[in-house]
Amino acid sequence: MGLSKGPKSREIRPICGSIRVAAGGRLAYLWPMKFLDEAKVYIRSGDGGNGCVAFRREKFIEFGGPSGGNGGRGGNVIIEVADGLNTLIDYRYQQHFKAQKGENGSGSDRHGANGKNIVLKVPMGTQIFDEDRETLIHDFTEVGEKFVLAEGGNGGFGNAHFKTSTNRAPRNANPGQPGEERWIWLRLKLIADAGLVGMPNAGKSTFLSKVSAAKPKIADYPFTTLHPQLGVVNADGREFVLADIPGLIEGAHEGTGLGDRFLGHVERCRVLLHLVDATCEHAGKAYKTVRKELDAYGGLLTDKIEIVALNKIDAVEPEELKKQKERLKRAAKKTPLLLSAVTGQGVKEALRALVEVIGEAPVSAKAKSAAEAEPWSA
Repeated sequence: MGLSKGPKSREIRPICGSIRVAAGGRLAYLWPMKFLDEAKVYIRSGDGGNGCVAFRREKFIEFGGPSGGNGGRGGNVIIEVADGLNTLIDYRYQQHFKAQKGENGSGSDRHGANGKNIVLKVPMGTQIFDEDRETLIHDFTEVGEKFVLAEGGNGGFGNAHFKTSTNRAPRNANPGQPGEERWIWLRLKLIADAGLVGMPNAGKSTFLSKVSAAKPKIADYPFTTLHPQLGVVNADGREFVLADIPGLIEGAHEGTGLGDRFLGHVERCRVLLHLVDATCEHAGKAYKTVRKELDAYGGLLTDKIEIVALNKIDAVEPEELKKQKERLKRAAKKTPLLLSAVTGQGVKEALRALVEVIGEAPVSAKAKSAAEAEPWSA
């Protein structure tokens, strides 16, 4: 992505998340890359080259014989995990990918060149689904991992291949085999150690910004977070990746609000931190609403280890806090943690609880690098 060119560009200034380029009195804006976690693409591997029918014709050589070469093999379609990618936005603007066709064989026993492979770069955590969106073809979990999605067609044999002691002048050759073609779905599921869930305005983005270097959008209205966010958290010398997804409301599994499409990004998490707003009307009902949506989504999210915390305790009176804590305790059947992401009270205890579940296994360096990248924004 480059900046708009103009005569004598002189300065670059950030304005409200965009970049303004002052160039010869004109202003141009460059907006941050959008987050896209699902894309449908068409792929086709290369056809094999045709075999050649040819005969050797040289002076003073009476019986030249067949000399038709084989066709080249068609190129493959390969999916590869690239370091530094964190979105599938590239596949919004290009949906068709075709590998090169193999070259035809020619005389003098010359074989056709193989077609070039085409490589599609995807972020770590990408899954490939068939056109029905249900059949999983491959799941990428490591940087540099490659998968041949469609193999190129074999090249056809030239007539020199069919020469025998009884058939010394074959006049037939094979055509190249066609390549494979199909529509596929690419679906990105972020790789993180822990995930934040809760209703809109539960303080998830504030919590993430407090414990990591991530800078998600924070405001006092619902659905401030429109896309998943990642942050690297350091708790008592132990680093792990924390994912924040947009809030859930009742009916999210039916598409209400932003729906539950982003829940796939916490499927890989080992533990969930469920934040409940202490200033809401009923903490227990808010907790049950989110749990109901997790259960409706599936993906074994309700089977994951869950740490429940009552957030924004600095914004309620002690008596009200006591009532909300009891309501949440009855609903969750466990004593919730008390914290305030704004003041930092109870935050360390919540992080230590997450670390205890995550264990001593080292965080993936590539997941960490992805989380430390510039935050996504709309």
